[in-house]
Amino acid sequence: MIVSEILSELQEKHPGENEFLQAVKEVLLSVEPVYNEHPEFERAKIMQRLVEPDRIITFRVVWEDDRGELQVNRGYRVQFNNAIGPYKGGVRFHASVNLSILKFLGFEQTFKNALTTLPMGGAKGGSDFSPRGKSEAEIRRFCQAFMLELWRNLGPDQDVPAGDIGVGGREVGYMYGMYKKLSRQHTGTFTGKGLQFGGSLLRPEATGFGALYFTNQMLQDAGLDIANKTVAISGFGNVAWGAALKATELGAKVVTISGPDGYIYDPAGISGDKIDYMLELRSSGNDIVAPYADKYPGSTFYADKKPWECPVDIALPCATQNELNGDDAKQLIDNKVKCVAEVSNMGCTAEAAELFVENRMLFAPGKAVNAGGVATSGLEMSQNAMHLSWSAQEVDQRLHHIMSSIHQQCVEHGREGDYINYVKGANVAGFMKVARAMMDQGPI
Repeated sequence: MIVSEILSELQEKHPGENEFLQAVKEVLLSVEPVYNEHPEFERAKIMQRLVEPDRIITFRVVWEDDRGELQVNRGYRVQFNNAIGPYKGGVRFHASVNLSILKFLGFEQTFKNALTTLPMGGAKGGSDFSPRGKSEAEIRRFCQAFMLELWRNLGPDQDVPAGDIGVGGREVGYMYGMYKKLSRQHTGTFTGKGLQFGGSLLRPEATGFGALYFTNQMLQDAGLDIANKTVAISGFGNVAWGAALKATELGAKVVTISGPDGYIYDPAGISGDKIDYMLELRSSGNDIVAPYADKYPGSTFYADKKPWECPVDIALPCATQNELNGDDAKQLIDNKVKCVAEVSNMGCTAEAAELFVENRMLFAPGKAVNAGGVATSGLEMSQNAMHLSWSAQEVDQRLHHIMSSIHQQCVEHGREGDYINYVKGANVAGFMKVARAMMDQGPI
């Protein structure tokens, strides 16, 4: 495999799809050595097939606002690869959604799902519709219109969506209700559902919880203890909330959260009712964190800045892609940060990730760190298929086991002398599972 040739062909076919090309480049560079040890992969054109989605479904979504006016948005579903199981991946509603972002997320999801050891393929979907500033009725009408176009392409053994940015339990409920009405079936076709109709306990917390289980194992493997370590977290939604909650339970002190308006620094630690207040901030619909400083004396709000300037032991980007850049990475390195783990999908730019690896730091990519969310979605699918409901303790035990297994795979494939290259480990482990499944199934 010649990485430059594949990337050049992709750039010609998909100009301007920067997020997608960034994700592909990272994987190609990581897996090139092991790929070249398997000439059968090259004969079967495994990589050329892997970087192209199985299919992309694009559609118009027409919905009526509260003034009675029709609005038009674009909807997508990128079904990337189903070699190891039905397509699985979230739905994102945000003004920034475009095909490049969804292809990058679907590509990453393929390997992330492979790492979980559960039988799930990779997909992603969404719309450039933003729930922010919309009424409850408008969100419901949009979700129903979105599902009216997509439902025929979904099913428990075909494609199982979930939530993502802009899509929480409310939106999943509206979409699943419409799917159930159209299909006349009550199946596990969505995950992240309400507990009353097939949802799993711990699903809202799962991404953050799983990320801290993985981070804790990274630290332990390096002979470090998470207890009493300071943690910088970005974001303040469900993922950041789950991460802050579990970090505190493990004995660490979370000192930052952030939003589009800036970040909060709380030297006393964000714990107890302060973590609960994060959800109040999110549900307010204002998408800002500044009110935290008014509510909790001793904390400080820094407008239009990012939390990575704070001297901390652990940095956890939990908000969105490419939120931590090269300059941020240099600042963290200068501040002697001990560990950086991407809780958001591709939370670090390529430059930042390369700096962390070059400096032989404890650094792990989102496809490994944040796999707890989709892993628990997979557990929800299992419960739905068996018509069972597990306790929170049972789900948490399974989640802990899955994150431990992902860490083991990363260590096995990422060891470079006395250094663990978690980026390489995660990419190679996920790739090899998908590639072998594709080989076994023939050139389809």
